[in-house]
Parts: sequence; C-alpha cells; structure tokens
Amino acid sequence: MPTDNGRTAEQVRNEIETERERLAVAVDDLRAGIDDATDINKKLRGKLPVAAAAAFGTGFVLAGGVRATMKAVLSYRESRRKSGPFSFLSGD
Repeated sequence: MPTDNGRTAEQVRNEIETERERLAVAVDDLRAGIDDATDINKKLRGKLPVAAAAAFGTGFVLAGGVRATMKAVLSYRESRRKSGPFSFLSGD
C-alpha cells in the first residue's frame, strides 16, 4: 500500500536500513579520525617544551634581546662599581 508520497512501507524500511548503514560507516570514520587526532596530539605534547623554548629563543634574538641584556648587565656592573657599599669613603 503506497503512502502519500508514493512509496510503499517496504521501500521506506529499506531506505531506513540503508541510512542506518551509512550512519554506522560515518560514525566509524569519525571515531578513526578522533583516534588519529589524539595520537598526533600525544606525539606533539612531548615536543611542546622544545618547540616553546625554540620559539622563545628565536623571538628573543630577533627582538635584540642579547644586545639589550648585555647592555643592561654591563650598565648595572658599571653603576655598582661607581656606587659600591663604600662609595661614601672614596670622596667622589
């Protein structure tokens, strides 16, 4: 007995079964994709500290950090030499 849209109950059942099979395949593919993504995440997690240190070092050097650090250290040493703990005795 055809329904309002011209399909029989058997055709509707077959379409539902076909759709269930397609959904099952899609879910399996999704699970496999999630497993692959978590495997990649686990592999990258171990390398993250190295990558972060490399990125920090590269940024530091590109920003002129070495020069600025040395300038700060040398100027600090110079100021400590001029105003040491006994500078009031030197008469400067």
